[in-house]
Formats: sequence, C-alpha cells, structure tokens
Amino acid sequence: MSIFEHVKAKARECVKRIVLPEGDEPRTVQAAAKLAQEKLVIPILLGGPERIQSVAKEVGADISGIECIDPKASPKASAYAEALYELRKAKGVTLEAATQLVQDPMYYGVMMVKLGDADGLVSGAVHSTGDMLRPALQLIKTKPGNKVVSSSFLMDCPNKNLGHNGLLVYSDCVVVPCPTAEELAYIAISAAETARVLCGIEEPKVAMLSFSTKGSAKHELVSKVQEATRLAHELAPELALDGEMQLDAALVPEVGASKAPGSPVAGHANVLVFPDLQAGNIGYKMTQRIGGATAFAVLQGLAKPCNDLSRGCSVDDIVATVLCTAVQAQARD
Repeated sequence: MSIFEHVKAKARECVKRIVLPEGDEPRTVQAAAKLAQEKLVIPILLGGPERIQSVAKEVGADISGIECIDPKASPKASAYAEALYELRKAKGVTLEAATQLVQDPMYYGVMMVKLGDADGLVSGAVHSTGDMLRPALQLIKTKPGNKVVSSSFLMDCPNKNLGHNGLLVYSDCVVVPCPTAEELAYIAISAAETARVLCGIEEPKVAMLSFSTKGSAKHELVSKVQEATRLAHELAPELALDGEMQLDAALVPEVGASKAPGSPVAGHANVLVFPDLQAGNIGYKMTQRIGGATAFAVLQGLAKPCNDLSRGCSVDDIVATVLCTAVQAQARD
C-alpha cells in the first residue's frame, strides 16, 4: 500500500475538520471540493464567500455544503481576538493588535485550530512557510515533551527492498538549517512518530546519518551526531535508533553488517535523520528526481497539526497534505 493509499484509508476512519486559509486560491478550492465529495475530511475555506464561489465556478468545483468563513465578518472574530490577546499580551500584543491579526486568514485559521474549531490547518499554495509557521509557533506552540518543530518527507520508493517496503521517512529537510545535537535528537524522535502515524511503520528503525560509521572518521560534525544519538537514547530508550552511520550502512544489509555489526538499525533503517538541512534537502531531492520516489512533506513537533505546501503544488498535492494533516490530528485524540 502506498503512503497516499494508507493516509486516505486512515482519514476515512475518523473524519476531521481541516481549515484552509487560502480559501479563494483555485487549486485549494478544487482540492476542498474533491475531499468533501469523497467524504475524506470536512474542509473549511477562509475568505470572502462571494469570491470563493466565483473561483469555484471558474474552476468547475462543486463546493456546495462546504463552510466558507470570512475572518473579517465572522461572529467569532472578537472571541478569537481576546484569546489571542491573552496568549500574546506578555509579548506586547495589545487587544487592538490582536483584533487586526485575526482578520488575517492565517491567524484566524491558526486560532480555529488552537481553540478546537478545526483539527488542523494546511496552507502554502500562495504563502511562504514562514507565513504559516510564525502564527503556529506563537499560538499553538510545540507539543508537550518536544522542543523543536521540524519536517519529514515521506518517501515512497520504487525499490521495495528499501526501508519499510519502499517507504522511508527523511528528516529534517525543510525547517532547521543547522540543528544542535539536542535539536537533532528531538527531530529523530518526531520522525519516528511520523513514521508510525503516517506510514503505518509499527517499528521505526532510526538511523542518525553522517559521513562516518561508528567512529570511522573523527570530526566535530561526527561528534555532534554521536551526541545527538546519545541524547535520543536518553529521551526515548525504547526506540530502535542508532548512529552515527553512513547512508549505505543504514540501508544495505550487507554493508550494515560489515560496518556496524550487531546494530538493531544498520541495513534495515526506515527513518533517516540527516545531520543538517543541506544534506536533508539534497538527499530527498536526489531520491525523488534520480530515484523516482514520490515525496510528501509534513511538519512535526507542533501541539496540533499545521502543514505547509509548496507554492508549485498541484491539486493532488493539496489533497495528500490535507489527508496527512487529518491523520496527524487523529493521533492527537
């Protein structure tokens, strides 16, 4: 079963409300219509209802029955503003400023998630990652026991001998440019949870990647991964996690047995934690473009799920990301 098929089946088990702040964006409207028609999630579109209806007509999308909310005219806006003010007044945000902020669909959508009026949020078709992450970090914050918001790419590879029947989780490829050892440890634990929740991998095997395997090279960069591995073991002793190791030692059984004999992960890893953003970003794009893998990106570490899109995303990309968000929300129940 592909990642998409897995999350689609999971989403149907407990339908969630997902808010889409870019509610008048054509691809977003089409995705919402498709999700509602198949009863996979309950989408909520933010924006002027007349504008949303006009876009739906232009793209031939049936959005009858889909809730459309204009943040500037919402009866809940004042309550959201007061709640936002209470959350941010220590940072100097006034009630007047909070009232202005909730008129922004991104802040309004994040407040819907914060207050339980929506189970998750997806944006990014026209906004940057920072536009969404900023209010999410300010208002939703990280989940208890986690200090880092990061990302994972769910890689569905043609070679089914890799990872978990071709499924691999790559982390972090989007958010943290140069993680400390502690941040890397939290990223690894979050990535393992992502593998369980979204890929159906019951036993994540996490490899902490480096250009060294078990001390074969000496360098401060290697030392950081070694320290991250130690910290991750302290934070999650039950997790099958090992490092530092090179990519071939992580994925190829005979290489793993040679370079890291006795390791519970070497040669059988299904979660790959990269030492920094440069390596992670290059790694996932090589796997996608040269290896022919399908890639889905999600954020991890937030108390409630919010996910980002590429501005070049397709309707199907939005559908997949919304489904992943819904399944992440189920795991918070």
